[in-house]
Amino acid sequence: MKAAIITVLLLVISNVFMTFAWYGHLKLESTGISKNWPLYAVILFSWGIALIEYIFMIPANRIGFRESGGPFTLFQLKVIQEVITLTVFTVIAILMFQGEKLHWNHLAAFLCLVAAVFFTFIPSK
Repeated sequence: MKAAIITVLLLVISNVFMTFAWYGHLKLESTGISKNWPLYAVILFSWGIALIEYIFMIPANRIGFRESGGPFTLFQLKVIQEVITLTVFTVIAILMFQGEKLHWNHLAAFLCLVAAVFFTFIPSK
């Protein structure tokens, strides 16, 4: 149980950094901070943030993976990570990008992903 909690917490932290690496530069541009940055500078900035993401993601996968002594199969890890990614992304998008709205179809898609987690944990015969 401890490995599962640590895995999920590390995945949440890594996904916060991932979301900022992938989409944070858009907010910096819209506020004028990086408006005149050349593309290579934006890429290097995002890679720097993504490096921090990997510092949390790699241990999360190693701790969580069944063959490394963790509680999850590879498929379970991936599906859990996808749900965490969309959850973190949704929270950050709503907080940082005020013009973005959450609609019924986004919620329906999210529920489908939660169902995917459920189905992933059903034992195979």
